[in-house]
Amino acid sequence: MRKLIVEEWISLDGFAEDANGKLDYFPTTKENRYADEQQLKFLDTVDTILLGRKTYELFVDYWPKASTKEEIIADRLNEIPKLVCSNTLKHAPWGKWPDATIAPGNAIDVVTNLKKQPGRNIILWGSLSLTQTLMKANLVDLYKLRICPTVVGGGRPLFPAFNAYQSLKLIEHGAYDSGLINLTYEPA
Repeated sequence: MRKLIVEEWISLDGFAEDANGKLDYFPTTKENRYADEQQLKFLDTVDTILLGRKTYELFVDYWPKASTKEEIIADRLNEIPKLVCSNTLKHAPWGKWPDATIAPGNAIDVVTNLKKQPGRNIILWGSLSLTQTLMKANLVDLYKLRICPTVVGGGRPLFPAFNAYQSLKLIEHGAYDSGLINLTYEPA
């Protein structure tokens, strides 16, 4: 069965967005080049990018126009099929690349069915509301956390309090000159 992998960039104090809903604490591509090279290899294990509506709207303004000169993962990211969980979008263009597919309805049902289909893994980026819904439904198979060397002092946490204890097992880790730390966990 395919795995649902949540990959989130979070601040050292655990926030996926700062108090203003911004993501300005990410390291730049230049500071983060080695981690991006690993990300390019990781994308070979994925055949679906899952996004919520807000993250789709954020990504579509940047990624379809990005080139491999600016972002080494740009072409690979752009060519992977995208699925946007949304009950409001009717169309999801992706620049010169194939459009994203809209998945209306209950996201838990959509992802449960998607995981049963043959194929490679599914990556879920950003999309905190969607991520937290799928976390509560125990549909997340791996957490790839990119810990940025920044403290934002408040905002929206990746792991909200939802009265459920879950033990995680560290399966991969790495540290980079930029101060970025990569941690990969699976439910224990």
